Amino acid sequence: MGQYILKRLLLMLPTLFGITLIVFLIVNLAPGSPIEQRLQAMRFGGAMGSGSSGASANVVQKGDTGVSNEVVEALRKQYGFDKPVIVRYGIWLKNLATLDFGNSFTFEEPVLDVITSKFPVSLQFGITSLILAYMISIPLGIRMALKDGQAFDLVASTVLFVTYSIPPFALAILLIVFFAGGSFLDLFPIGGVASDNADQLSLFGQILDRIHHFVLPLICYSIGSFTTLTLLMKNSILEEVRKDYVRTARAKGLDERKVYLKHALRNALIPVATGLGSFVTVFFSGALLIETIFQLDGIGLLGYKAVLSRDYNLIMGSITIQSFLFLVGNLISDLIYVAVDPRIDFGAGSSKAG
Repeated sequence: MGQYILKRLLLMLPTLFGITLIVFLIVNLAPGSPIEQRLQAMRFGGAMGSGSSGASANVVQKGDTGVSNEVVEALRKQYGFDKPVIVRYGIWLKNLATLDFGNSFTFEEPVLDVITSKFPVSLQFGITSLILAYMISIPLGIRMALKDGQAFDLVASTVLFVTYSIPPFALAILLIVFFAGGSFLDLFPIGGVASDNADQLSLFGQILDRIHHFVLPLICYSIGSFTTLTLLMKNSILEEVRKDYVRTARAKGLDERKVYLKHALRNALIPVATGLGSFVTVFFSGALLIETIFQLDGIGLLGYKAVLSRDYNLIMGSITIQSFLFLVGNLISDLIYVAVDPRIDFGAGSSKAG
């Protein structure tokens, strides 16, 4: 197993290299650039203030005709666009060795500081939705398997499919209208993560205030994963109970509930448990539309702003960290797979019988 882990860790390097290279080339060769964004702002500013001063003639040409070549070249040098794209990638890769993603063109701060400043909101929603999904979906999936084809299973399946079919942003709007907008009920705040007077509350009061603000957006974050995980749990158990070892347990006269919970459950948990490896990606749990609707300053909204403003350093930093966490999550999933099913031995390259 140690050799397998080492092999996977070594394979992460070329994989991460390939991802960053492709993304870097696509981002840098796509139309639009930070320089164009800056020039548009300068042209707009020049047009608004063209009659106010003649001293700016060496920076902005008369009226709003454009920006001087000297300024353009200075901007190209400032952003590093005076070098070929491959050379720029080499410089970026060299800085990556020290976790230096450069400065954000938009926020004018180190990229790592900008990204980590958005972690708290996304991390809270990510961890909470992950815990709730497993706490609710696994027991519900087991219950649906026990009641397969009965009224409980049919009603639960219908509710799950209906909620799954509703887009999260549409659900967010409906929840606000019915429970926060005041048109029907005014039980929850419309948006934000805390009240304006949160600083004046006690620690317990601040916790309750945060929970109060989290209820509606958390429902929108989690609703899709509930359906997927619940049905996966149910179908995994139903698949296990059709196997010979379960038939043997039934033939011995064991209670049906004991057959499900004692014999079939452990093997049925394998595909569900391996998904726990994705918990490392909760650092980047973000949904643009949900964050916009509920006025949450998280990772999803940050990524949208980075693309919109052509903030290359911020885009590359976000994608690199997300890719690394995804690769680590896959490795953790494999390790959980081995822990749940001892017959699996990745180190030997095959499964042990028995």
